Amino acid sequence: MSTPASDAFRYAHAHRAEIAWLSQNTNHLVPPEVVRGALDEAVRERLYEGYPLASGDPELLDLVVRDFRLPGVEPFVSSGGTESLYMAMRALLGAGDEVIASDPSYLIIHKFIELGGARTVNLDIYTPPYRLTAERIAEAIGPRTRMILLIDPLNPLGSGYPREEVRAIAEIAHDHRLLLLNDVTYRDFSEGHTLAAEFAPEETLTLWSVSKNCGLAGLRLGGLLARPELLQKVVRYNTNDLGVNVLAQVAARAALRTKPSWIGGVVRQTRANCERIRSVVAGVEGTSLPVYPSRANMMVFDVRETGVAPEAIQDEMLRRHGVFVRAGNYLSPKHGAQFVRVSFSNPPGDIERFARALPEAMRTLRARAVAPAPR
Repeated sequence: MSTPASDAFRYAHAHRAEIAWLSQNTNHLVPPEVVRGALDEAVRERLYEGYPLASGDPELLDLVVRDFRLPGVEPFVSSGGTESLYMAMRALLGAGDEVIASDPSYLIIHKFIELGGARTVNLDIYTPPYRLTAERIAEAIGPRTRMILLIDPLNPLGSGYPREEVRAIAEIAHDHRLLLLNDVTYRDFSEGHTLAAEFAPEETLTLWSVSKNCGLAGLRLGGLLARPELLQKVVRYNTNDLGVNVLAQVAARAALRTKPSWIGGVVRQTRANCERIRSVVAGVEGTSLPVYPSRANMMVFDVRETGVAPEAIQDEMLRRHGVFVRAGNYLSPKHGAQFVRVSFSNPPGDIERFARALPEAMRTLRARAVAPAPR
């Protein structure tokens, strides 16, 4: 019997020093000295005693704009990208509106869409090319369509969008006067990544975060980039009028200042880890990779042919082997019972723990499944 996700996280946090954390796409490869000195200085100066500048640290905002190199946009900073996602859905969608999205997807966004009475039109993408296409989006547009959700690279599959596909989707948004939410949380892991705002600047909200690229997930900082007239529609719903965590801004500023010097090494190790995981999955009967190579720092392995439930794999890997991967049920209403997600911006030692654990866990679970029930 599988354990509720909340219990799995409670167990993992209680044993954090013993766990290889391959469950939340977090980045454990950024050199700690990148932010340690800046945070130490901020604590010595007791910056945490006062409120930060409500609009955000000016240098941080400038670094974000320079990192994206999008002309004519304004930056907004929030307590993690998730807060900006909530604000955008609250501000831009109303009851009865429809958003073209996908299944699988990052379903927290779908939840925010539904809170205001809007709904998602989920296109099934658990088949090649494992992403949305301009043709399918165009076919799905109806009289209530208000927005297109373009997550690139896509959590959880790791699939990414070619430049011409991004252009075609952006042109659909422009031609149909639709909003385009471009969640690019994992763009630094994707070679040749293209921003939708390049082609539909008036319609596009670009969601950014320093959780994954800069390894700052625990500090909760992200935001939006958009043309001023669109951004102002969103930020009027900002409830965090006293500003974002001052230590998070200090850390993000230090990381973005130095990112060109270390991001290449992070991406190279991430890709090497991806290849190592591919070799492990290839050796486990009944498992396969729908998307390879991943253009993010996560991907899924399909377990349909094993006869073993993803939740059972998650529990066995976590509790018996100290390796935390994630069952797919929270990422896909239709296909979540078919895959497990694994992230891999981790030290090689964590990946080797995965390599040892997965074959053994699958042997144990298969044996358990065929064992006769006790009398």
